[in-house]
Amino acid sequence: MTTSAWRLVEDPQPHPQTPASPRRSGSVSRRMLVMAAVLLLTLVGAGGLAAADSAAVALPERPDGCDRPDRSIKLYAVELPRDGNLIRLGYGLTPETASYPGPTMEMTEGECLSITLYNQVPVATLEQLRTNPLHPLGVSLHVHGVKYTQLSDGTAQSSSYVPPGQSRTYTWYAAKRNKATGSPGTAGYWWYHDHVVGGPHGTQGLGAGLFGGLVVRRSGDPKPDRTYVTVFGDQQSINLRRGAATDTCDETNPQPGPTCLIARKGEKVEFIVVGIGNDMHTFHVHGHSWADTRTGRLPTQGDVDSVQIIDNKTLGPGDSFGVQVTAGDSVGPGHWMVHCHMQFHSDAGMSTMLHVLDENGNMPPGHDHAHAGAAARGAGNAAPNAAPANGAAQPASGGQQATHQHR
Repeated sequence: MTTSAWRLVEDPQPHPQTPASPRRSGSVSRRMLVMAAVLLLTLVGAGGLAAADSAAVALPERPDGCDRPDRSIKLYAVELPRDGNLIRLGYGLTPETASYPGPTMEMTEGECLSITLYNQVPVATLEQLRTNPLHPLGVSLHVHGVKYTQLSDGTAQSSSYVPPGQSRTYTWYAAKRNKATGSPGTAGYWWYHDHVVGGPHGTQGLGAGLFGGLVVRRSGDPKPDRTYVTVFGDQQSINLRRGAATDTCDETNPQPGPTCLIARKGEKVEFIVVGIGNDMHTFHVHGHSWADTRTGRLPTQGDVDSVQIIDNKTLGPGDSFGVQVTAGDSVGPGHWMVHCHMQFHSDAGMSTMLHVLDENGNMPPGHDHAHAGAAARGAGNAAPNAAPANGAAQPASGGQQATHQHR
């Protein structure tokens, strides 16, 4: 506003056919200067200068480097069947395929992605999840790792959320690594989630299931045959489930998905591991190990002996990392436990299985849905939408299988 105000004092340009009168031009300039000064003092005295400046600043729609989106997709936020008394929400590429976790997003460094989010969650459901009656109703899309402007932040503070029945377009940019400037790039394993449902941090949206995985690859990165998202959360849950509900693979016709982790022997399996909630966890896979690198695999150049090989990694709230393993490498087909190695977490049902099929796709013998232990059998899903006012945790309820399938 300050700049535009001072522009008022510039002398008007004379008409090309009528020479300007110096006396009149000076008089006009003085009058305009007085007007500008009065306007400036008025704005400052009324506290309106900041508001005027804010209104004059146009926020960018896309981050630097993203001239236009390379791809555009549609994403839907919907209500799913309840898990007992717990509200369940999910993201989906179509309303019918919505699930928790939502669809895995994949980008390549240098790519710009446009995502239009449609809010189909009923108003009554959003009102039930709201913790403050003054908080706006809506859903959003907040992402980790990649670049975005404030208009794509997905928060109530920036008004970048989607009211019920409406849509909004978010832009993500997977910025490239730039050694000249020191920019690290965005290649890695990340996640996206709601940041509005229930309150300003989207705690109830996360607890209901509005989250998913994102992987950004760099040229030359190894490509997996299968990708699974495992979200470790409160109440000893994996993808908001625990105990028998974490593994619903059909023994004769297993279908890959959030509750059925399968791979044929020799396939490259990628896990996007995410921590949500308030607890610390560890991610452990029986019979398999990986390189503690960005991709989970050994680099093709450099001193590979300096890379640590691990099979257990600490995971805190908000953390994410990637793991790539070769299914059944040296150990063959089998049912290999995936769990948190904090003992009381795994005892409470924070455990599932990676089922390594034989080369023909057959399930090996010994399939046991009760692998999580007697204490967790039938415990069902976990991670409530919101804690009661007294802070006590809500009980877990009956299980539910998601319909979305990862590749």
